[in-house]
Amino acid sequence: MKALSYLLLLFFMIASCSGNSSSQNLTWYNNSTITNITEDPDKPEDFARVSIGISAQVFYISKKSTDYKTIMEKANQSFKKSKSFNIGIENKTNIIRQINEVK
Repeated sequence: MKALSYLLLLFFMIASCSGNSSSQNLTWYNNSTITNITEDPDKPEDFARVSIGISAQVFYISKKSTDYKTIMEKANQSFKKSKSFNIGIENKTNIIRQINEVK
C-alpha cells in the first residue's frame, strides 16, 4: 500500500510539471501592432514576412502551419485596422505561433 501511494505521488508530480510546454517556448509581444506584411523574398512558398511595432522587428508566419489561416486573419486585422494583439513568437525561429486578443 505504501509503494502504491509513492507511485501515485510520483505520477502526480510528473503530470503537474509537464504542463503546456508549447507556451513556454514562446516570447510574447503584448499589446503590439503589425506594421507590415509581405511575402518572404527567399522562400515565398513557405513564409510571409511580418513587421511588428515602430522598430519594425521582422518575424515570419509559416504557410505550412495548421493555424496559418487564423494567424494570417488576425495579422491582417492588426495591419489594416491597427488593432493590437498579444503575439507569441517561437524562441530561436522568429516564427509567429500565436496571436491572441488583448484582454
